[in-house]
Amino acid sequence: MNNICIIPARGGSKRIPRKNIKDFLGKPIIAYAIEAAQNSGLFSEIMISTDDQEIADVATQYNAKVPFLRSSKNADDFATLSDVFEEVKTSYQSQGRIYDNYCVVLPTSPFLTSDLLKQGYETLINSSFDSIRPMIRFHYPIQRAQRMQDGKVSFMQPEHLKTRSQDLEPAFHDAGLFYFVKGEAPMVSDNKGGFEMDARYAQDIDTPEDWIYAELKHKLLFQ
Repeated sequence: MNNICIIPARGGSKRIPRKNIKDFLGKPIIAYAIEAAQNSGLFSEIMISTDDQEIADVATQYNAKVPFLRSSKNADDFATLSDVFEEVKTSYQSQGRIYDNYCVVLPTSPFLTSDLLKQGYETLINSSFDSIRPMIRFHYPIQRAQRMQDGKVSFMQPEHLKTRSQDLEPAFHDAGLFYFVKGEAPMVSDNKGGFEMDARYAQDIDTPEDWIYAELKHKLLFQ
């Protein structure tokens, strides 16, 4: 299959230093993303977009490719995931390397499975969307969200105070695991789709406390 997996892994993480290659239960956390992509069998190439040579060295130990280092413009705190995607896509196209589909997999995804990637791919190719991402349902109705100002609590949507939960529209958020994009499409467009996934297999890892919780959760799910 003529698909490429792009794993963006910047070196300058602030809240968890060296986050993308920090040890997670015995191996660098980025290795989980690489191995999930490899085990899916979906990709003719798995590449790492990084500005950091140490990350590049770790990635190649797990048989990912680092054909070039990311530009300084796309290595600062203001570069978006879409900016990184377009840099990689443009670089490959300039070499005449055109892919049918691109998949951007986030590097801190130790719960990602090859089956979930396959589900994303199947959803993409059987849809008219430009891109697909896994989504997680909010456990509590967001229509009943409340604000708190100087200790005073009030409903943000008081018109739903007495609406039955089952009559409220479900709401979802991005799981933050991967984005499958058709080859001719931009990563950011209004024509994007998603599919609901099991919330157990996603976890934000932004703080040292998140890291500890993620390791405990991973042991429960996979060991």
